[in-house]
Amino acid sequence: MGKRVAGMCFVKVDGEQLEVKGSLEATIGEVVRETVSSTKGAVGFKETNRVPSVKVTAIFMPDFPIDTLINGTDMTITSEFANGKVHTLSGAYLVGEPTAKGEDGEVDLEFEGTKGIWQ
Repeated sequence: MGKRVAGMCFVKVDGEQLEVKGSLEATIGEVVRETVSSTKGAVGFKETNRVPSVKVTAIFMPDFPIDTLINGTDMTITSEFANGKVHTLSGAYLVGEPTAKGEDGEVDLEFEGTKGIWQ
């Protein structure tokens, strides 16, 4: 029996659902590991903290919550993936320079926050 592993995704910002195109990314893991090597090869690794984040392409609808997004500094972003996994980003805020694209009717959004939890 086949299982759905990709496809439709859903994103909510403080409980308000955005219309999304399906392009959705969320960080997995809290650290970034990098190999430390010497002239003899790999000797171990170092870890640095990874900022939890969510990236999504949203449709720029007439009721798009511009004020909520640009003024929010402690939002909760809930992302539901097609495979049933749910990622919750808390303490979230918009980063970068999002721009509405008139020709495509979409906005690329990137959120970072204080905690990302998978369920």
